[in-house]
Amino acid sequence: MTDIRARLSHCGVSAQKVRLVIDTVRGKSAVDALDMLKFTQKAAASHVRKLLASAIANAEENFGVSRDDLVIYRITADEAPTRKWRRFGARGRFKPIQRRASHITIVLREGSK
Repeated sequence: MTDIRARLSHCGVSAQKVRLVIDTVRGKSAVDALDMLKFTQKAAASHVRKLLASAIANAEENFGVSRDDLVIYRITADEAPTRKWRRFGARGRFKPIQRRASHITIVLREGSK
């Protein structure tokens, strides 16, 4: 069985927020997941939707698999390096700011759901 992979590195949304979105589509068929993500009101949904569309295109172009046969086998969101800097505050203090990012990985398999 062939795994079709797509990976998005350094996504500008934190892994915690992406996991809220990917938990809704885990285990679903790829076409149904695309429809669900289209109407999800989260910022991470657009990133996950574009990545899923890329994985489906990889399957059709490189492996010759129909999009109706694809199922989301595994989808994960891992933490990427955090950008850290500081904003200066009153009385010589500074406020640390952390900009979190994530790596999203989708693995599709051929099967019926």
